[in-house]
Amino acid sequence: MIALKIIQVGNSAGVVLPKEALIELGVKKGDTLYLTKAPDGSMRVAPHDERVARQIEAFEEVGRQYRDTLRILAK
Repeated sequence: MIALKIIQVGNSAGVVLPKEALIELGVKKGDTLYLTKAPDGSMRVAPHDERVARQIEAFEEVGRQYRDTLRILAK
């Protein structure tokens, strides 16, 4: 486990990832990371994956186009 400290970054807060974490994630300064909530309630950090980003974008578009239909089906 790697402990991270929350620091002030302008009007926001941020964390500094140690070199070991960057290597493990396969990312470098300037790359995009995603923070997601897992089914068990924990949070996970993952590097940007263009394939996944396209899938999410497609899902969101379908949600916008068929919002009313999806609402009815959810009942």
